[in-house]
Amino acid sequence: MTKKITKTDAEWQAQLTPEQYRICRQGGTEVAFSGEYCDQKQPGRYECTCCGSPLFEAEKKYDSGSGWPSFWQPVDANNIDARIDVSHGMQRVEARCNTCDAHLGHVFKDGPQPTGQRYCINSVALQFKPG
Repeated sequence: MTKKITKTDAEWQAQLTPEQYRICRQGGTEVAFSGEYCDQKQPGRYECTCCGSPLFEAEKKYDSGSGWPSFWQPVDANNIDARIDVSHGMQRVEARCNTCDAHLGHVFKDGPQPTGQRYCINSVALQFKPG
């Protein structure tokens, strides 16, 4: 079982950049095609920018054409909390870090096989570890 990390808003603001805070702690999004990892193709692992929890392996990343880094499978499904998001006048599945509750992005059912999932993730919610 993953140990949960909880911090006050002031603690998160002290740790994160304003953009990281806006996206990860307030549920924002970055502009399409603007993220640092949108076109990244190096081998390695993507971790949560807030807590370092392992989220995605680079080998599971693909070009979805959406403008955000997209993955077809997480490192471990238990590391991501999927919940219904009804903001912006639509119903989607929000992806959050299961360790620290950071907003990561959304999950759609239009990804490649074998999972059919597209984890559409904000670059700012990720930190990349080459490997």
